[in-house]
Amino acid sequence: MKQEDIEKRLAAVPIFKELSSEELASFLKIAQTRFYKNKMYVFMQDDPLDRVFFIHSGKIKIYKTDLSGKEQIISVLEPGEMFPHAGFFRQGNFPAHAEVIEDANLIVIPIDKFEEILISYPELCVKLFKVLGEKIVDLQGRLEAQVLHNTYEQIILLLIRLCKSNGEKIGERYKLTTQFTNRELANMIGTSRETVSRAINHVKKKEYIIQDLDGFYHIDRDALQQELFY
Repeated sequence: MKQEDIEKRLAAVPIFKELSSEELASFLKIAQTRFYKNKMYVFMQDDPLDRVFFIHSGKIKIYKTDLSGKEQIISVLEPGEMFPHAGFFRQGNFPAHAEVIEDANLIVIPIDKFEEILISYPELCVKLFKVLGEKIVDLQGRLEAQVLHNTYEQIILLLIRLCKSNGEKIGERYKLTTQFTNRELANMIGTSRETVSRAINHVKKKEYIIQDLDGFYHIDRDALQQELFY
């Protein structure tokens, strides 16, 4: 990966936006690049937490497993995103698995060196805390969905959330840029594949979701939001 490509990618990451070339240069000095093929692991749950990653290209699935090996998908990350967010100003282990689901070029920065630079730029810390705050709000929303909504409503809320995290707006709908199986959607909220399948078929009949010839979902997010009130 060319140095200018790394600089362009980092400059687009929310916490680095508005930095001058000189300020960004501090991070470029400690950044490395790694290529990961599909199905490879970037790290495993409980590995020593010592690096932070930025996705230049490809997609990464973040998920946890319990003692029985059951999988819970936390998120699917796309180019421009940083992970893990739990890695700053603490010692410990990676809280989940990071598996490549589409060949990926990653920018890798050691956390200890990253933190040294962050301390030198207080405005970066403020931006980082804002990003972490957004993640906390997202996790709080997921928890509320589990407590306050039935399973069907949780599936609708998941689809709405994916419009934001893994979608691009095309006309009046959001196209999901990742093809999720019903099993993967079920693993995100702890339900069964059959339950997700029934819910998806239900909203397809109402044409709140349509599927293109390549298999990608196009979602009427506003219609799904109205569905929650009926």
